[in-house]
Amino acid sequence: MSERSALQRRIRAWLALFITCLVLSGLTAFPLVSELQWANSLLSHEWLRRVGDGLERADADYPFLLYGTDWLAFAHLVIAVFFYGVHRDPVRNIWIVEAGMIACAGVIPLALICGPIRGIPFGWSLIDMSFGVFGVLPLLVLRRMIKRLEAMPAQGYRAKAAATIP
Repeated sequence: MSERSALQRRIRAWLALFITCLVLSGLTAFPLVSELQWANSLLSHEWLRRVGDGLERADADYPFLLYGTDWLAFAHLVIAVFFYGVHRDPVRNIWIVEAGMIACAGVIPLALICGPIRGIPFGWSLIDMSFGVFGVLPLLVLRRMIKRLEAMPAQGYRAKAAATIP
């Protein structure tokens, strides 16, 4: 196996990890009420109990409010689809990785600004910010590997075709 194909395999493995995390994050945003019920049965934490009570009340009295979290889930799934472009052509679609990095960075000011406005305890805002921090790590690795791939000489048919073009 050439160094280039080994690097492409590593890129695809990191990409699969990132896409899987995005999909799981999206899928877990659908059943919030039952997830909080389950979490509250395992833990006794005041904030989790308050959030669970709020979600149950919203679900019972104003279920349309939870439609917003359905769209949040859907957005995660759509973003995951965009990363398939990186799978197809990492060098040409590196911009998707870079846009993901910007989105991860945006998690921090969003949590710092909107958390206090919405009455979220700072510790929970830190947990939210950790998603941006941990999300950017595989993207940084991906970007570095894609840049290495870009610097490598092309192989095979495409390289021969490019060499014959005047």
